[in-house]
Amino acid sequence: MQIDWSSIRSGQADTLHDSVVELSGWMIPLEPDPCVDYFLLAADAPCCPGCTPNNPRSSIEVIGASLIRVQDEPVTIRGRLRRLIDDPAGWRYQLVDACVTSPDKPFSRRAFLASTAALGLAACARGRFAGYTDDQDAARNWRLNGALTMDMHSHAGRVIISHDPAIGANRPFVPLAAPMRSGGMNVVTLAIVTDTVVTRVSSDRKRIEAYRPPASGELYALGQTEFARVHALIEREQLNVTTDSASLKARANAGPSAIIASEGGDFLEGQLDRVDEAYAQHQLRHLQLTHYRVNELGDIQTEPPEHGGLTDFGAQVVRRCNDLGIVVDVAHGTFDLVKRAATVSSKPLVLSHTALSAHPGGRSRLINPDHARAVAETGGVIGVWPSSGTFRDLRGMAEGVKRMADLVGVDHVGMGTDMLGFISPPVFTHYGQLPDFANELLAAGFSNEETGKILGENYRRAFEASVG
Repeated sequence: MQIDWSSIRSGQADTLHDSVVELSGWMIPLEPDPCVDYFLLAADAPCCPGCTPNNPRSSIEVIGASLIRVQDEPVTIRGRLRRLIDDPAGWRYQLVDACVTSPDKPFSRRAFLASTAALGLAACARGRFAGYTDDQDAARNWRLNGALTMDMHSHAGRVIISHDPAIGANRPFVPLAAPMRSGGMNVVTLAIVTDTVVTRVSSDRKRIEAYRPPASGELYALGQTEFARVHALIEREQLNVTTDSASLKARANAGPSAIIASEGGDFLEGQLDRVDEAYAQHQLRHLQLTHYRVNELGDIQTEPPEHGGLTDFGAQVVRRCNDLGIVVDVAHGTFDLVKRAATVSSKPLVLSHTALSAHPGGRSRLINPDHARAVAETGGVIGVWPSSGTFRDLRGMAEGVKRMADLVGVDHVGMGTDMLGFISPPVFTHYGQLPDFANELLAAGFSNEETGKILGENYRRAFEASVG
């Protein structure tokens, strides 16, 4: 069945869920390969190199049945249309098991250049992995001091199980290693989420909120499924797993690496021994205490407080993480939670993804200056995120980093992309943009050394202090 973009924009395509359809548009790959099995199909041609669509009403995800040649002209794609409900990345539709039905012409040099330019490779340096080209522009040689790039918070690869039960545990992964290589991202802190089955996007689509209490054992079971998914993704993408300072030093420059994390301690369900289990069995090395439901560990920024901050159980978890060697992340937690965690923890705290605001709203994920200082005073690091609700573009994000650094000092600021975790597409959508963001930091007045600190070395310090 042939459909057009008006049905995507209007939502009329909802009635075609699970039907085989054909849709014409422009292929926009997110990795610099001539043949891809995951890309975006857009209604309109990109206006310039580097532009990727961020409107779920004028673009959809495509997951190919096999590799598809990238083409620099409109193509018609046939696939099974999937309606996505409360997708964590904000997408509304997917075409799965997809193939090209219009003539598959030979792959052109123009198409290859277009795909690499869209990833920011034409003008910027790649990473420091084996076989990568080095940056020839002295103004961009901030990497020459040996700095690692580290994303403090990411869901890249799509490890999260969707709110849509029809997708569930079989939700397709998307490429991760290739985008990391394209921009030179050495290490991502790859986070599972264990409250998705009891949370949903609010009716105004401005936040995620809990809508029912979990059944006994439900969130623990989800945690087991998602830990299995993150290891399956790591195996598929051939990532190195970073568990301590030695493995970080030995492997991070050898190829894309991951630190296994959990966004929220919901899977613990109030049982401290599950921290040890996750550490030993699943290689958990970064634990964010809370997410989008007020849980057994403490209160969250986006809901009215119930515990007065960090609970006694939350304090036990912080101490156990310190003893085992797990980074403690206070993102999403209230200021009161952070203040108590700071008194309990013997290691630096991190707040992996947020931004600074003089006066955050009552349900805002942003933090005020005192909140930021409380993290920095532990020797910790605050990750600035690329929310399009906070910043208009990468330049604005760099200015947001500057404001945070001016407040707490450049040694306490990092980068947390929350990759594939936003309701609305952010200003940093793929790791190919990392060189562009580095250049914006330099333009904002940071030195090469300071840029290296922000893009990884500060988190590296906190990670090594926590895990040993």
